[in-house]
Amino acid sequence: MPEVIIHEDENFERALKRFKKKCEKAGILSDLRKHRHYEKPSERRKRKMNAARRKSRRNRSE
Repeated sequence: MPEVIIHEDENFERALKRFKKKCEKAGILSDLRKHRHYEKPSERRKRKMNAARRKSRRNRSE
């Protein structure tokens, strides 16, 4: 679990921004979205195949 220590001269918004960034780096939100609903194995394969296609298309254009 990401932890942020708020310094005396730091405002709350800045600390919240650091916390959100740490959560994103840890992959907590993406993991939560992934486990929100059950995904059939066939749907998972289809999603991964589409992601691989997008990635290869992006790599070819660069």
